[in-house]
Amino acid sequence: MDNSPVDDEVIDDDSQELFINFAPEVQKAIEEVLPSKDPLDEPDFNSIDYINSLFPTEQSLSNIDEVVLKMENKISCIDTEISTVVRGQIEASKDGRQALDEAQKVIKQLFVHIKEIKERAEKSEEMVREITRDIKQLDCAKRNLTLAITTLNHLHMLVGGVDTLKTLTQRRFYGEIALPLQAISEVMAHFENYSDIPQIKSLSDQVKTIHVELAHQITHDFKEAFSGTNKQTIPNKQLAQACLVVSILDPKVKRDLLRWFVNLQLQEYNHLFQETEDTAWLDKIDKRYAWIKRHLLEFEDRLGNMFPQNWEVSERIAVQFCHNTREELTKIMSKRKNEIDVKLLLFAIQKTAAFENLLSRRFTGITINEMQVAKQEKDSHLEGRLGENESLFHNLIGQCFVPHLDIYIDSVDRNLADLIERFVLDEKQSRPTEATDTQAAILPSCPDLFVFYKKSMIQCNQFDRGQSMLNLTKTFQKYLHEYSDKLLLNGLPKIESQTLGTSVQNLTRDLQKISTSGLIHNFSSLLKDGEITRFTKEEQAKICCILTTAEYCLETTQQLGEKLKEKIDPSLADQVDLCKEQDNFHKVISNCIQILVQDLENACEPALTAMSKIQWQNVDTVGDQSPYITAITTHFKTTVPIVRDNLSHSRKYFTQFCVKFANSFIPKFVQNVYKCKPINTEGAEQLLLDTHMLKTVLLNLPSIASTINRQAPASYTKVVTKGMTKAEMILKVVMTPISPPSSFVDQYKKLLPDSQLTEFSKILDMKSVKRQEQAALVDIFRSQKS
Repeated sequence: MDNSPVDDEVIDDDSQELFINFAPEVQKAIEEVLPSKDPLDEPDFNSIDYINSLFPTEQSLSNIDEVVLKMENKISCIDTEISTVVRGQIEASKDGRQALDEAQKVIKQLFVHIKEIKERAEKSEEMVREITRDIKQLDCAKRNLTLAITTLNHLHMLVGGVDTLKTLTQRRFYGEIALPLQAISEVMAHFENYSDIPQIKSLSDQVKTIHVELAHQITHDFKEAFSGTNKQTIPNKQLAQACLVVSILDPKVKRDLLRWFVNLQLQEYNHLFQETEDTAWLDKIDKRYAWIKRHLLEFEDRLGNMFPQNWEVSERIAVQFCHNTREELTKIMSKRKNEIDVKLLLFAIQKTAAFENLLSRRFTGITINEMQVAKQEKDSHLEGRLGENESLFHNLIGQCFVPHLDIYIDSVDRNLADLIERFVLDEKQSRPTEATDTQAAILPSCPDLFVFYKKSMIQCNQFDRGQSMLNLTKTFQKYLHEYSDKLLLNGLPKIESQTLGTSVQNLTRDLQKISTSGLIHNFSSLLKDGEITRFTKEEQAKICCILTTAEYCLETTQQLGEKLKEKIDPSLADQVDLCKEQDNFHKVISNCIQILVQDLENACEPALTAMSKIQWQNVDTVGDQSPYITAITTHFKTTVPIVRDNLSHSRKYFTQFCVKFANSFIPKFVQNVYKCKPINTEGAEQLLLDTHMLKTVLLNLPSIASTINRQAPASYTKVVTKGMTKAEMILKVVMTPISPPSSFVDQYKKLLPDSQLTEFSKILDMKSVKRQEQAALVDIFRSQKS
């Protein structure tokens, strides 16, 4: 190995080019496969930093020889490892080439074997083809021979059968015709592809001619047997055999024969009940149904066995009877419409419904679709009329009454009008129904009204699910509105508005005569003189009863609307809407609550007025709660329990009553607080004490005077707390010293952050602040506000 300086120089010059930099992804993969902590393996290796780490100080240079020796040993080890790996790769390459050569030899041998197998398979296939060539020819000959023999047999049967049919037809041996006729009809199907052959076409024409002759001949035999003077010439047995032949012929032959026969059976009916006869009118409608029932019994006894059972002749007669009856009734009712009253109409409908029900139990209705499918597609009354539990006979006749159901609707209207009038007359004498565990006390007329509604709806639904049900719905809507107006709204007691004004005037006049001394002692007598006329307990209970009745009506009306939508024809369901009627009952409930609130407010009004008339600037000591608070509390204790007990089944409306009262009463109390002027500090303290006591009473209002202490609803508590806290803050501001002004304004905004300038001025008036001082305070308020 040449270690000349020139070589070292070259290596040093090319050292940068010999150093390989891998991509980050490759470097990461190498680190995962060959993890190493050697600094030389770092991707960002720096030789200078590495040398500095080996020789951090000058003293460490004394070990340079040892370091160089270690490096040379490491380089020698690496060279040895590289040489070993390279030699190993050379050996592996030789082994791989040898294995590849062996695999190629094996593939060549395999190809030769596959080629030999393919050649042998082709030879074998050729041998099989030679062996089976004759067999295939034999199979083809066999099929052709079999087909020829079968065709000849069919042709023989056809030729002989045609001659036989001609003879049997002439002799009217219908019992012997059915089977060969069926067989020949099936044989002819095999010769459909040979109709261009003259002989086959001739036979086909002869068979068709026989069919036509049989149809004419059997039809003639039936007409001869059932008309004219020769009714008993042809026995029933021969006609029964003829029916079997008809079943094989063109279906039109059977349809025409049955149509003629059914009409023949109804000739007597059409004559007896024609339009000019007395029996044709609705009052004799039951005679029609008696006739057909009697006729069907006679027919089945005399001729029932003559026709095949699957012809359903009895049902066909009944169905055609229904069609004829419907058409005749439609014509006669159209001409004599003025003679129809509701009693006669309902009689006819009930008799008809009973008869249709009888038919649905006796027959399956299988012939209705067959005979009426085309008509049903055009007849809007039939289409979509059948419910899940209704038969095909439902309203088959009853359709004719639908155009006249306005008579029934008018009758319902008159009955409801009479019912409402009777309810109004009985309302003063009747007592509410007694409350139960699940139902509050309501007016007795309410359930009576909805029972009538239910019966009318069920009855009308039996007649018609279309326009008549929609008209009935409109009638229901009309009288729901009348009930809410005449029975509920008009039944509410009236508040005497003048009594309140007169009482307040008298109370104010008496207060003005009182001296400041003995104020509290005389207050109770003033309140007693200022009492107003209020609802009695019975009147309050009645208001609650009307409320619970309206609630019952509201819930039942909603159910009624859902039931009507279920019963009415689906195409009209969208037109059923009882929302306005439900809104009326909501209005009644709202009015009841408002009247109860107003009654309690009126009771408290004299006490609030008395509070505002007290000479608050003369109060020198703070005592217990004032008598006006006691008076208000007394009114609460006498009124709220009555309302609560009567609305025990309607807790949400009792809560509404409490919330509405709080929303109305508390602002009035605050307004009267502003009227307590002028007021001194002791007066403000007394009024603050009264306000706190009233707040406590109001928070407990829903459960006042109750043995069960139930927590008040959160919605109510929120209203009371917000309103009464404002009153307390107003009085705390009144108690705040006016000086210094800026501190007073700051305290005002702290206690009443949402108040406006008008309220600020009212508080200044309560404190009897002079106008000049008020102006300065207002300026400070405005400046801070901006």
